[in-house]
Amino acid sequence: MGVYDNITNGLSQAIGHEKGFIKAKRVKYYVAPVPMFSAIEVKNLRNSLGLSQFLFAGVVGVSPKSVEAWEAGRNTPDGAARRILGMLVMDPEFLVKYKIVTVWIIC
Repeated sequence: MGVYDNITNGLSQAIGHEKGFIKAKRVKYYVAPVPMFSAIEVKNLRNSLGLSQFLFAGVVGVSPKSVEAWEAGRNTPDGAARRILGMLVMDPEFLVKYKIVTVWIIC
């Protein structure tokens, strides 16, 4: 089925739903809560990944000063950083799997 056919089919379904001929599907989603991280948990996660504060900051998308403040307990991760940290806890291979970090062995 081509793009045109997909669009036409979708529009036909939307019109059918609007006129009451087609019942809309109901889908329920569960969104896992965003985990909290203490200073020691951030440091342990970073160490388990074998990353410096500088590299870890690059992975998470924050400044090295932010990582330093998290690990010192002066600040805590928030928003998207907490979600990324949670993903790293669930799947430590996440970084290599999605080519966020490339490992080179230099002899």
